[in-house]
Amino acid sequence: MNIDVLSLGEILIDFATESVDETGYPTMSAHPGGAPANFLAANQKYGLNTAMIGKVGTDAFGSMLIRTLDDAGINTAGVIRDDDVFTTLAFVTFDAQGDRSFSFARKPGADTCITPEEIDYALIDACRVFHFGTLSLTDHPAIEATQKAVAYARDKGKLISYDPNLRKPLWHSEEQAKEAMLWGLGQADIVKISDEEVEFLFGLAPEEGLEYIFEKYDVKLLFVTCGGDGAYYKNAKAEGRLPAFEGAKPIDTTGAGDIFGGSALNRVLLSGTEPQELDEDELKRVVRFATVAAGLSTMRKGGISSIPELDEVMANL
Repeated sequence: MNIDVLSLGEILIDFATESVDETGYPTMSAHPGGAPANFLAANQKYGLNTAMIGKVGTDAFGSMLIRTLDDAGINTAGVIRDDDVFTTLAFVTFDAQGDRSFSFARKPGADTCITPEEIDYALIDACRVFHFGTLSLTDHPAIEATQKAVAYARDKGKLISYDPNLRKPLWHSEEQAKEAMLWGLGQADIVKISDEEVEFLFGLAPEEGLEYIFEKYDVKLLFVTCGGDGAYYKNAKAEGRLPAFEGAKPIDTTGAGDIFGGSALNRVLLSGTEPQELDEDELKRVVRFATVAAGLSTMRKGGISSIPELDEVMANL
C-alpha cells in the first residue's frame, strides 16, 4: 500500500445558502466537505495517492460522504461508521463578499467520537505525510485519538502537515482553542495558517506572524494565507509573498484555504525536494499553483466539489 498523504479529522456536509426568503430563512444546498477531506481531495486530483481517517454516522449523509471520497479516489479504509452518532453537519451563510459564517450540528457529531482504538495505524505506517487540523481536538475522545495518531506518525518519521483551521463556535473557550492550536504548531513540519489565525494566536500581522512562528517553532515550511491579499511563505532558504489569483470572482470561499494547503503540499511532494530545501523559484511555483487553485475554487460552490481540474490551474499560471 502506497499512500502519499493521509489525513485525520472531520468529514461533514456543508449546507450552503442558495437564497433567502422574505422572513430571512435560507434555502440551502448540500456539499461534501470538512477541511482534512478538502485538503486530501486537492492532493488526489493533482496526482497523489491519499487516504482518510475519520468517522461518520450510518445515516444517509455518512453514506454520501464515503461515496464522494471513494469517487474522488481517496482511500476510505480508515473511515469508521458508527450507529450511535449522526454525521456532522455545517450550515454556511454568506455575506455580500462571499465570506462565510458557520453553524454546526455537532453535539456530538460523528467526527468527535473517533477513539484511539479505531485509528488504523497501518495507514500511518504506509503514508509519506500525515496531515491534521484542530477540529479533532475540540472534544473527547477525538482529542486522544488525534494526539496518539500524531505521536505515532512522528515516531515513525512521517512528515507532519498541519492547518489550525479555527472555527470559534466549536470550542468550549478561546483559551482551549489557543492551547490546542499551539500544541499543533509544536508537532508540525509543514504549516498552512491564515492571517485570522495568526491574529488570534499572537496578535500579529501576517508577515510578523510568519517570522514569529518560524523562530519559535520547529517548522520546515510555513504558509500564511491572507484571502484576497495572497499568501506569505518561508523556509530556511527563502521567504516572500505572492498576490492572490487576480482572475477569481468569488461566490463561495468555503474550502479555499484547504485547497490552497492541499495544492501547495502536492507541489512540494511532486518537486522531489525536501520542504526545507526548496529555493526561492521553487517556492514561488508552489505558492503560485496553490493561489490559482484556491482562487479558481472560490468561483464554485462547496469544498470538495469546487476543486478545479489540473488543466484549468495550469492554464492560469
